[in-house]
Amino acid sequence: MNTKQRKTLELIFKVPVQSDVRWSDIETMLKGFGAEISEGEGSRVRIVLHGVKAVFHRPHPKKTTDKGALVSVRKFLINAGIQHDEI
Repeated sequence: MNTKQRKTLELIFKVPVQSDVRWSDIETMLKGFGAEISEGEGSRVRIVLHGVKAVFHRPHPKKTTDKGALVSVRKFLINAGIQHDEI
């Protein structure tokens, strides 16, 4: 993981939940962990990380992820064995 990916992970686990995390940064960070990302229908994105699967919607028209989606990404990371202390 590079410095920017670590910063994104830090923002995902930050309390209170952030509202200015770019989805493209989240995808880049997930790829840094070895996630497989594939396109679904519409704005759906399928992600598999360490055998854990999830489907998210890319935000549009904004590029930043809303707080609810960020909490879902956080839960996905925890289920995939990624913890905040890996920063």
